[in-house]
Amino acid sequence: MPGNNQTAISQFLLLGLPIPPEHHHLFYALFLAMYLTTVLGNLIIIILILLDSHLHTPMYLFLSNLSFSDLCFSSVTMPKLLQNMQSQVPSIPYAGCLTQMYFFLFFGDLESFLLVVMAYDRYVAICFPLHYTSIMSTKLCVSLVLLSWVLTTSHAMLHTLLLTRLSFCENNVIPHFFCDLSALLKLACSDIHINELVILIIGGLVVILPFLLIIVSYARIVSSILKVPSTRGIHKVFSTCGSHLSVVSLFYGTIIGLYLCLSANNSTLKDTVISMMYTVVTPMLNPFIYSLRNRDMKAALKRVFRKKTIF
Repeated sequence: MPGNNQTAISQFLLLGLPIPPEHHHLFYALFLAMYLTTVLGNLIIIILILLDSHLHTPMYLFLSNLSFSDLCFSSVTMPKLLQNMQSQVPSIPYAGCLTQMYFFLFFGDLESFLLVVMAYDRYVAICFPLHYTSIMSTKLCVSLVLLSWVLTTSHAMLHTLLLTRLSFCENNVIPHFFCDLSALLKLACSDIHINELVILIIGGLVVILPFLLIIVSYARIVSSILKVPSTRGIHKVFSTCGSHLSVVSLFYGTIIGLYLCLSANNSTLKDTVISMMYTVVTPMLNPFIYSLRNRDMKAALKRVFRKKTIF
């Protein structure tokens, strides 16, 4: 079927979440509170890192980018979900759907790449402590962040451009709370083999390769500590890497769970619930993980409050 029929559908209907009508207001209040907590928590981390010179280090440069990514990742889906929960017809325009999908892929990929960069930073800090400042130079850190942004832009743009060539005919109902790529492909009435091939090849590189690089980084860290086993060394690893490991477990745990779930059975409900985990819950928890388990962040918060009190 030719691609000139792709504008036959001007909007999509988002079915949203399977919430009973009597619990609608409760869930709306819960999601609003979660979204505001995500925005506030990540904004506090970004502002703290900007204001406190003690946090102007590679680790916190990466963390500020991760917090920005989390804030935006949640903002791609949550405002629209909240709007649709108040609407009688939960629709999204064709162009709006493609835009949402682009930014969803962009900030999801960005988080994945930033977690790899942070794992490398922890690897250098623990395995080469004496050479840390020379290896993790400002030039390298900025280059790693820029590379993450460029790679995610290319990947998200590739999927979006491939989607624009597809035709969408009669069915415009998306059984999800956002414009998910796999859900959109199921609605297409033209050949999607190229799209699926790109998802299989490039998607694997974007999700699996970063995950493997993180595992390699931590394997090297553990190997380095085991060579000189000491209570102090083990404590250093947990205090330095604990927060990052928690975030990695949350992010990749839910994504792996989603794909295992999809391969096991085609359950839309499970897909939606797990998607909620990594689009809403993980970005909300990340600031708490980094601020509650991080002495530098706590000290920075105290210093900023002291300055405010003095002024």
